[in-house]
Formats: sequence, C-alpha cells, structure tokens
Amino acid sequence: MKLTIERSTFLKALGHVQSVVERRNTIPILSNVLLHAKGAALSLTATDLDIEISEQVPADVDADGAITANALTLFEIVKRLPSGAQVRLELSDDQTRLKLSAGRSDFSLAVLPDKDFPTISADEKGERFTMPSDDLRRLIDKTRFAMSQEETRYYLNGIYFHATDEEGGCLRSVATDGHRLARLDTGLPKGAEKIPGVIVPRKAVTELRRLLDDADDLVDVTVSTTKIRFMFNDILFMSKLIDGTFPDYSRVIPSGNNNVMRIDTQDFINAVDRVSTVSADKTRSIKLSLEKDRLKLMVNNPETGSAHEVLSADYKSEPMDIGFNARYLMEIAKEVDGEKLTLELGDSASPAIVRDEEDEHALYVLMPLRV
Repeated sequence: MKLTIERSTFLKALGHVQSVVERRNTIPILSNVLLHAKGAALSLTATDLDIEISEQVPADVDADGAITANALTLFEIVKRLPSGAQVRLELSDDQTRLKLSAGRSDFSLAVLPDKDFPTISADEKGERFTMPSDDLRRLIDKTRFAMSQEETRYYLNGIYFHATDEEGGCLRSVATDGHRLARLDTGLPKGAEKIPGVIVPRKAVTELRRLLDDADDLVDVTVSTTKIRFMFNDILFMSKLIDGTFPDYSRVIPSGNNNVMRIDTQDFINAVDRVSTVSADKTRSIKLSLEKDRLKLMVNNPETGSAHEVLSADYKSEPMDIGFNARYLMEIAKEVDGEKLTLELGDSASPAIVRDEEDEHALYVLMPLRV
C-alpha cells in the first residue's frame, strides 16, 4: 500500500470514523482503523462491533493494499500536521509498520493485519427508502434528550423509529426514560411504509447525528429487524439495533387534559432556570401554581432557601398546583421553537403535555412530582 492524500481530507475522514472506537479495548484491533487503498480512493473503516462507519475519500494511490493502524494515534498525528500538507502513507515491505510522512515529519506506526479486522455484515433483506437529511436531523434532535441511561431498562436506551398511519402516514421518533417522553413526526418517505419498529441505541444516535452535520440533502436508509444502515455523501453508517420491545407509549399520553396554559417560551425557560437554583440537587422539584392569567413558580428548600417568580400567562381554567422536575421541564421547553408553548394539564397527579404552537408534529409528556 502506497498513497498520497491531502491532509484536510484525511483528517476529516479520520474524525468521522475514529470517534466510534472505544478508548479502552480488550480486543486490540478494535482500537484500529482499517485503511484500504484501491484505484483512486482511500477507504477508512472503524467499528466497535455494534456500530460500523466507513468513508471513502480521494487519494493518489500508487499501490493498492490494506492495513489497520491505531485510529486515535493516526488522528492525533494528522491533526497536528500543518494545514495544506500532503500526507504520504506507505506500508513497509514486511508489512509490520505503516510509514507516515508530511514535510519534514516522519512517523512509523505499529499495524495489525487487515484480514483480522471485524466487519458488521449487512442484512440481505430490509426496507429501503430515501429521506431529507433535515428531517432525519429533526427526528433525532427533538427526541434524543429523553433517552434513558438506565441499563436495567435497556430497551429505553435509544430512539424508537416506526411508521404510523396517523396524520395520513408519517415517520415517527419516540424517546422516553419513564419520567418524560418526546415524540416527533415527519412525512413518511416512499418505501418506508412497511419498516419494522426499531430501537436505535444511544451511542449510534449520537454518532449518526454528529455525521449528519456534513450530510447532503438526501440520506439513503435501509432498515431490517436487526440492523439499520444510513448512506450519505461517501459515508456508510451501520448499527445493530436494540433487541427489545419498546413500550406502548400511547398509553402514557393523556387525552383529557383540559386545563390549558399558553405562555411565552423564553420567559418561561428563564424563570424556571432562576427559581430552580435553590431547589434540592436530587429532586430539582419546582411548583407551578396556576391562576387566571397568571403563573407562579415556587421552590422551597429547607437547606438552601426559597424562591418564587410570577409570570403573565393565558390561563382561564380553575386554579391548580402541580410540581415538576425543573431540569426535565426546562429541557422540554428548550425544544420548543415557537414563541409560545402550551402546557396541557389534567390534575396535580396526572402527566402534563407540552406542545409547540409552531410545530404541530412535536409532542412532549412530563410526569409530575409531589411538592
């Protein structure tokens, strides 16, 4: 293997693939990136056995070949090379070292054979469709904050994607940790009508979203019962799915919340942030007291003190008090893009619904606290 590649091109591709590599590995080759030079391109692949990222970039290839080298070391070296440098890669004759040179800098890196590098085989069967990258970004952005981190309920540690007949047919993402729920709908792409409901793991969601920052207009998606694959630009991203059953989330979405409050989104976020500074670290509880056209936010913490703030609100129902986790409440409110958010309440013991007045496709549910 012998090739020359432009430093920024190489660095960008290394940045895309190396982040999937686990820093502490009991299997040495999983710390490596597979470099495969062929024709006029260099292909880079990294995996942790659950996620695989491959990217192909242009390169001046003098001799085809493949080898694996430590992904983080390679990334850190190339990152420190001068901008605009031409990076030369050459495998030693005995195939035990990878020589990297640029300008006056020369490195000799340990390698492992490419034949030992594991890959995730794609399922032969799956539903394939194409969707706008903006829609996929929104499906992730509006729901990922609600993913669970509890290992005991592993089936909540990701985002649930599925097709639904509601609203004339849509692709839906849902995430919940049992305390809050986030749901977003987007138009149903042609070919996605029969996709199975799948749970994409937390790490895969995080890595995919990072890669989507550089995605072109369209993303090619293939979904099977065990894996999901995304292709865009010259990147192939594949992940195993969580083998579990996502709960029937529709059961926790209340239908009779008739106490409705409309309030300025940013004013609400700022007030919750200020008042919650004296709340207990563990519960972060905050009390909302609703009266006609008025909202009072209160915190009473015996250890640190108390706080309250009054805001104007559009509220015409009977007075009521309800408590929430301030952090959860604020995280949901920050997902509201519109100037006004709507809070739909039943009673002090029932889940609340938060809606974005400028996005009818987004819905959030928050469980109350006793205060």
